[in-house]
Amino acid sequence: MTDPQTQDTGLMAVLELLAEQAPAGRFDALLQRARREGLSGEALAGLERAVHLARGVQAWQGQRRQREDGLADLVDTARDLTSPHDVESLLEVAIRRVKRLLNFDMTSIAVLDPEGGLRVAVSNGSTTALVTGHSVPAGYGLGHRSLLSRAPLWTADYLEDETVEHDPSADAVVRAEGLHALMAVPMCNGDQTIGVLYGGNRSVRHFSPDEIGLVASLAALAAVAVERAGSYEQAQGEVGRLERDGFRTRTSLVRLQQLNEAHSHTLGLVLAGADLTTVAKAAGDALDSALQLRDPAGRPLATSGDLGEPDEAAVAEAALDAHAHLRPVVTADGTWVAPVTAGAEDLGVLVLRPGTALVGEDEGLLQLTAQTFAIQLLLRRSTAVAEGPVRDDLFDELLAAHARSGHQTHYLVQRARGLGIDLEAPHVLLVAHPEGGEQGRAVVWASSYAHRMTGLKTVHSGHIVLLLPGTDASAAARAVADQLSPLLGHPVSVGAAGPGRGAADIGRMHREAMRCLDALTALDGTGGTASAKDLGFLGLLLSDDHDVDGYISSAIGPVLDYDRDRLTDLIGTLESYFASGGSQAHAADLLNVHPNTVSRRLDRVTDLLGDAWQRPDRTLEVQLALRLHRSREVLRRQRRAGTAAPHAEASSAGRSVS
Repeated sequence: MTDPQTQDTGLMAVLELLAEQAPAGRFDALLQRARREGLSGEALAGLERAVHLARGVQAWQGQRRQREDGLADLVDTARDLTSPHDVESLLEVAIRRVKRLLNFDMTSIAVLDPEGGLRVAVSNGSTTALVTGHSVPAGYGLGHRSLLSRAPLWTADYLEDETVEHDPSADAVVRAEGLHALMAVPMCNGDQTIGVLYGGNRSVRHFSPDEIGLVASLAALAAVAVERAGSYEQAQGEVGRLERDGFRTRTSLVRLQQLNEAHSHTLGLVLAGADLTTVAKAAGDALDSALQLRDPAGRPLATSGDLGEPDEAAVAEAALDAHAHLRPVVTADGTWVAPVTAGAEDLGVLVLRPGTALVGEDEGLLQLTAQTFAIQLLLRRSTAVAEGPVRDDLFDELLAAHARSGHQTHYLVQRARGLGIDLEAPHVLLVAHPEGGEQGRAVVWASSYAHRMTGLKTVHSGHIVLLLPGTDASAAARAVADQLSPLLGHPVSVGAAGPGRGAADIGRMHREAMRCLDALTALDGTGGTASAKDLGFLGLLLSDDHDVDGYISSAIGPVLDYDRDRLTDLIGTLESYFASGGSQAHAADLLNVHPNTVSRRLDRVTDLLGDAWQRPDRTLEVQLALRLHRSREVLRRQRRAGTAAPHAEASSAGRSVS
């Protein structure tokens, strides 16, 4: 029998070791010493039982301490995850914590991509560059299974586990990293799924329920933190967007206030009676741009700043688009073209070259500026209409000035000067006849046009008569027809005369312009324009001054100049050519030269007069000019002969007397 006292002493020793939290080796040493001292039987069995129980208590205490440490680390992790971080930083914190707490060799987090796969966003402990960014297709690996089950899954040896649906690319990454044990825990927050938390070891390892639970808790915390960080980032982005929108709104409000003040100033100038140039200067300063107001024919009415040399073809095309869509249009070189309209009436365009790019508010001011110019042009038209009777009476008296005394004519010139019209400067006179439609609109337009061009307008015998400053009657007639015809929707015939100076020329120009208009009608040229110069030899007959020199010069002047400068006789060749009925061979016989010589001379005439000189209408002009030229030469010789004869007789008489 064993001594009970000895047995109690052994049990007390076990309790003392347990109280001291002695290592397991001390318990083994206690058993070995008891056996050496001869302890056996029930006493030895009791001691061994006590040591076994003590070891169980120690294991339980170790598990408890481990659980307490895990909970403490979990609290620390939660504290870290709740600190302000962006999403990527939070993912980095989570995998570092998990790796340290569970003693993993490698940890990573994979997030769901739009195709349903899992893409590794961050990793810690990897030894290759294959992990981060790698995607596992949907349906493969532990991660997708854990997402489906919404529960942690693990395997002690991944590559050897046949229960897992393997993806070759994922297996290659696992093999390259040398991983065996692998755990996948879904990161979920309610119904929201963030991704999967992975932990792996490079040796075969079995995970305890406590370890799995700890990782699951960390994954849940990380999911909440990541979703909160994502919401925070989204909120920050929204706040930033709102701040930018607010800044833009404040900037736009300031700019709108500036533009409103600029528009009010420009409109105030218009209402105060400022001229187009002053308004253009104010508008150009407000838009920080060079601009030009043009009439429907493209002629400048007012300019502010230097436009440079814009592409006029592109400007013309943009003007058409601007009027078609009733909004400003920008060309490829940055030139803006805005329509100036009043209802459906085209008053012109505003061409603008901005110093800096126009923003939406500036484009709005450009439209308002175009409307301001439209108002100003309409006001000028209204002024012209209001002054119309006075100006019309003056023009009517000027048309009859040939029947008035010199004193009365001088008085009319002074009245015209009071209206800003200098009759001593070159003027042209136009007679316009709308071919259909209501004449009232044409008369109103003519009043505005004459006022704008510093001229006069009246209605005489059913025709609109315009007296305008200028030297080119044909160009002035075309400009009037080009603007008035589209406005009326009907063709307009215009006869023109001039230039002339002084009140005395006005009646003559009126008669000549009327003859040109009648000639257009007789020649079936309705809707055209013509001056005496345009009508060729008919113009010579219709004009009052019968400018024979001008007609000859316009028809064959280059040939005459060539003969005079080079002492040739192309004129004689032309006369022989026409005298022989247009036969070069017969002309050569008349001139006693080779036909090739005639051909070369006629080629030279073509170079001087152009290819059209042999057209029937031009041929008639050339032949008439040749006849007039030859007739004038004969008359000059006769005058010279008649002047020389008396001198000869006087000389003879003197000799007889002597």
